Amino acid sequence: MANTGYQEDRTMKSTWAAPLVAIGLIGASAFAGAFTGEAAETGIDRMPAELEARFALSALPPALREEATVHLLDPAKGYELLREGTSGVTCLVQRTVWEMGDFRNDIYIPLCYDAAGTDTYLKVIMDAAALRAEGMDVDALKAEVARRYEDGTYEAPEKPGLSYMVSPVYRTIGPPDLKVHTLSMPHVMFYAPNVSNEDIGAAPDLADHSSLHSPFIDRQGIDEQSYMIQLVGEAEKAKILADEKALLDDLCAYRDVLCIPAAKP
Repeated sequence: MANTGYQEDRTMKSTWAAPLVAIGLIGASAFAGAFTGEAAETGIDRMPAELEARFALSALPPALREEATVHLLDPAKGYELLREGTSGVTCLVQRTVWEMGDFRNDIYIPLCYDAAGTDTYLKVIMDAAALRAEGMDVDALKAEVARRYEDGTYEAPEKPGLSYMVSPVYRTIGPPDLKVHTLSMPHVMFYAPNVSNEDIGAAPDLADHSSLHSPFIDRQGIDEQSYMIQLVGEAEKAKILADEKALLDDLCAYRDVLCIPAAKP
């Protein structure tokens, strides 16, 4: 999910995806203890433009890609428009997750938002990238985003909608240990501000992958940034992996952290 984190009581918390993703599992109030693994560079590399655009658009079903808007990241400035679309859907590869409380160079979360999400949640992602580029430190960035939610600068979408995260691969915090992993968990994220797993009777368990195939809530940093996550089925996932093989090969050749780990017996 585009930004994923979890509570120890098995309630999904910030960041999957995002998004996790960021699933897109991606997220953050549980993040402080999640980054106890390997150290990572904090400067962001600039991806080749063609590869980054393909990666961003892979978050969408193929039939929706031609009409989507695409932004690419200039690490020195923030996101810049590559292509203006006509559908209201906007795609990019998220590299900075404000909830994380850590600046890394190995986070890659391709995601796309519909029009309602573009005007709200995506704005936060783009602003976080710009503030990082301007030199704002991690703690200040978290505080600034929280302040903007409190004063109304940022708001949750006013109507239902979703973020697409059906890419074949992404890299962020995820199961089973809330550390940074390269994951293949295509999914969609429906906007669910202020909704909890208890509200929908969900009981996601990071140690039991099958439990994640039922809808669950991913709280990404704050209650306003909560999503209902739905993973795609195994047959659909297999098709995505097959259809996107060329992209997966190119991403793996570009950077080994984007290689999907070999399946364990």
